[in-house]
Amino acid sequence: MAESRPDIRDRLAIIAGGGLLPRYVAEAARARGETPYILALRNEAGNDWSDFDHEIISIGNYAGIGAAFRRHGIGRAVLSGWVRRRPEWRDIHAPLRMLLAVPSVVRTLLKGGDDAVLRMVIRLIEAEGVRVVGAHEIVPDLLGCEGPLGKVAPDRDAEADIAAATAAAQALGRLDVGQGAVAVGGRVVALEGAEGTDGMLERVAALRAAGRISQRRKGVLVKLCKPGQDMRADLPAIGVETLSRARVAGLAGIAVEAGRSLVLERDAIIAEADAHGLFVTGIVPDTMEKTP
Repeated sequence: MAESRPDIRDRLAIIAGGGLLPRYVAEAARARGETPYILALRNEAGNDWSDFDHEIISIGNYAGIGAAFRRHGIGRAVLSGWVRRRPEWRDIHAPLRMLLAVPSVVRTLLKGGDDAVLRMVIRLIEAEGVRVVGAHEIVPDLLGCEGPLGKVAPDRDAEADIAAATAAAQALGRLDVGQGAVAVGGRVVALEGAEGTDGMLERVAALRAAGRISQRRKGVLVKLCKPGQDMRADLPAIGVETLSRARVAGLAGIAVEAGRSLVLERDAIIAEADAHGLFVTGIVPDTMEKTP
């Protein structure tokens, strides 16, 4: 007997990885009257989805994802949350027609950077006739704005660190490696790699404790979109945990790209920043003056 299809048109699917963002997106969609369907990635998604229609699926199971799209009347999908491990080519399960739509799947998985892989995932989803939308289209108030969020603003030294870390993050992004950089005393001391922002900040804290970074100068974390990045996936994001790790690393604050980054737990992050004398600010990289 054929499975009956729900009487739903253009239903939203949330392909959920780790972190807080997938939950924000799901609750925002529900608040505006949608009934999102959650595809929680196995061994990645950390939220409890028992109060949403959901299933758990392996990250490389594109055949299963496509079947879920058809079964639940999905017309739009959001890629939301971090993924710590990209699938091996052996993990890919996809119908032949999907692989023919994107013939470079295996090559991209083996050699491509994160942005290249995400673009490929978007193409695979769109080959199913599903439109991929950005998390910021569902929850626009998460986008960072220009200028300080709380009471504390960057001082002259912090502005110099922001300029140095911005130039480094832009160069890193052009290589499709990472989105973040840390500068202390006008010198770049750390670049984000496969360990992610949290791992980079832990490294900065260890360098500081070992005396490899000045104890007197504070420093800044900058997170930017990669040049040419598709805004429908993997926008830079910060939350209270990011700020806490920046504080442990001895930094003065965080700068994120205005209009192209996500600030989670906004009220809590402002309260935390104000309480510890840290800043969180939005910047427009192309309008910044370069330090001599």
